[in-house]
Amino acid sequence: MTQCLLLDAGSGGRASQRLVAQCFVRRFANPLLERMDDAALLAGLDGPLAMSTDSYTVTPLFFPGGSIGTLAVHGTVNDVTMLGARPHYLSCAFILEEGLPLETLEKIADDMAAAAREADVLIVTGDTKVVPRGACDKIFINTTGIGSVFADPVPSGAAARPGDAVLVSGAVGDHGLTVMACREDLSFLSDVRSDSAPLNHMIARVLDAAGKVHVLRDPTRGGLATTLNEIAEQSGVSILLDEAAVPVHENVRNGCSFLGLDPLYLANEGKCICILPEDRAAAALDAMRASPYGKEAARIGTVQEGRPQVSLQTRIGGQRLLGMLEGAQLPRIC
Repeated sequence: MTQCLLLDAGSGGRASQRLVAQCFVRRFANPLLERMDDAALLAGLDGPLAMSTDSYTVTPLFFPGGSIGTLAVHGTVNDVTMLGARPHYLSCAFILEEGLPLETLEKIADDMAAAAREADVLIVTGDTKVVPRGACDKIFINTTGIGSVFADPVPSGAAARPGDAVLVSGAVGDHGLTVMACREDLSFLSDVRSDSAPLNHMIARVLDAAGKVHVLRDPTRGGLATTLNEIAEQSGVSILLDEAAVPVHENVRNGCSFLGLDPLYLANEGKCICILPEDRAAAALDAMRASPYGKEAARIGTVQEGRPQVSLQTRIGGQRLLGMLEGAQLPRIC
C-alpha cells in the first residue's frame, strides 16, 4: 500500500522529524545541514554576494529531461550565476499537500540531491509545511541561493552597449514545449525533452575566457524574445536578431508550427543569453561549446543604438518587431 503524507507530518513534532530525516536530511547530507539548527552558519564567503529566490509550481511534476526537483535547483543556481557569481549554498522550503504519495516526494528529493551535486552546491537549510487537501497542488518548492561574485565588471541587464554581440548558449523552446506535451498528452511530441541544466560551470569558463561580459540572463518564462526585450529596456538600446542564426531543434520547430506557438517565446531552463563586446564573442562561444550544455551555442544578433526594442531579421530578408509577451503561452511552466 502506498504511503501518503498526513497533516501530522507538518505538525513540528515526531512525525515532522521523521519526514525531514527520511526524505531530506539523508539525501541532502552535509555538515551544515546536519547541525539541524534554525539557520545555517555560512563561512568563507568573501567579497560581494549574489542572492536569488524563486518558487516552483510546475505541473506535471515529472517530465522528460527533469522534474520540479531539478528545476528548483537549476533555476536558482542559474539565477545566481547570471550575476557573475559562483553559487555555493541553497535553502529549500516545501509546501506539501496532504495525501501526496511519499514515494513521489522521495523521487523529487532524489532529483534535487543529484542536481545539487552536479552544480556543486550544498542545500544547507529548509522548511516543510503540510497543508490540507486542496490548499495547494501536490507540492510547491521555494529555493534561495547565495553565491560569491567573481566577475569584474558584474554583468547586468542594464549594461548592453551598441556594437555588442548577442549570444545564446543553445537551442530555445525545449522546456516550454516539453511541459505542454506532457500536460496535454501530445503523443506526436514524445521526442521533445526539457533542457533543464545547471549553467554555473559553463558560465565560469565563459567569464574566464572572455573577460568582460556585459549581460548574462537565462531566458526562462517568456522565452528568448521577452528576456531580450527586458534587456533592451533596461539598457536603452535596440537589439537586432538574425532569425536564421537562432538555434531551434527541428522537433520543437515542427511542434510549434502545428500548435501555433513561437519558440522564441517558450520557456527555457538550461540556456543563457550572453551579451559582450564584439571582439570577445569568439572566445565566449568557444568556452560555451566546450561544455555539454553549450554545444549548440550561436551568435544570434547585435546590439544597436535606437529606441528600446527587439527586431528580427527574417529568413526572407524582411524585419519584424518582437514585442514582449503580454501574458503566458503556457502557465505554471516552472
